[in-house]
Amino acid sequence: MQREQIVQQWLEQIIEKQAFEIKYLAGDASFRRYARIYLPDQTYMLMDAPPEKEDCLPFVQIAAYLEHHGARVPHIVAQDLSRGLLLLEDFGDEVLANVLNSQTVDAYYLQAFKQIIQLQAIPVDPLTFPKYSVEKLVQEMRLFDQWLLPDLNIDVTETHADLLHRSYQWIIENLEHQPQVLVHRDYHSRNLMLLKGEDDLGVIDFQDAVVGPDTYDLISIIRDAYVQWPSRQVQQWIAEFYAMLSEQSHKNRDLAQFKLDVEIMSIQRHLKILGIFVRLYVRDGKSGYLKDLPRVMWYLRQELAHCPALQDFQHFIEIEVMPVFTAKYGEYAELEDVA
Repeated sequence: MQREQIVQQWLEQIIEKQAFEIKYLAGDASFRRYARIYLPDQTYMLMDAPPEKEDCLPFVQIAAYLEHHGARVPHIVAQDLSRGLLLLEDFGDEVLANVLNSQTVDAYYLQAFKQIIQLQAIPVDPLTFPKYSVEKLVQEMRLFDQWLLPDLNIDVTETHADLLHRSYQWIIENLEHQPQVLVHRDYHSRNLMLLKGEDDLGVIDFQDAVVGPDTYDLISIIRDAYVQWPSRQVQQWIAEFYAMLSEQSHKNRDLAQFKLDVEIMSIQRHLKILGIFVRLYVRDGKSGYLKDLPRVMWYLRQELAHCPALQDFQHFIEIEVMPVFTAKYGEYAELEDVA
């Protein structure tokens, strides 16, 4: 039976004696599909996640847990995990990314920071939220040498492998010492929604949440892979967020150390993203993310420049990677700070 038929039959069981219309939305980077379900007096969102491709259980468990603790996530109206179908509260179409500009970003990001702090205050159930393990963090960084470097026809020699190993280990040592809290893991402007009549931003795509470093969600939004802001403004946001952290998070960590922690967390995430964006194209045929590669590489280079301990890795990027990368994908120009 085709997925459309499965969806139709399930909705007929859930929405009894009411006419409804299904309109599928554009896809994302996963195997999930979304559709808006139109009823005469309201709408819902359908998540269609074929069980052989996507596991809905983490989404359901985490959504219920976060909603119980006051996070603004979509309410689950109905579910059928055996068929990979969820009927969700409709958050609408107003994605934060679409309303950000130099006049609006400060207010919206302040609200986003407040909601990160709220997420970090949620007590963590280890059965629901796994630890962001060393193995996982390294595995993610290795997407850089497994996908981007081969894409650029750069052979990973023994010398390169040793350099990458040493660099990754140094990064991991720092991340393990950062305060460990609930982390959304994809907290950026395309995963936050403006909700009618509400001040809180709607939070979506949280099914990969873990317990990890308290800088992760911050850098996901201030160094968004899809949008860039002037460096001076970003530094101001880092200081504002630091001031919002709990006293426990400030313990033995001044603002200078927090800024270093931010840089190191950013390096880990951007190494991962560079690999993922290339993999989405090479393996999955999704080319839409390639245009964002130069921005992410620009971020990585700036972050490495703030970490003297990674000087050798920075040298490798500048001398061996950038000439080939620029020839293939172009180079990103820095935004000018406005006084």
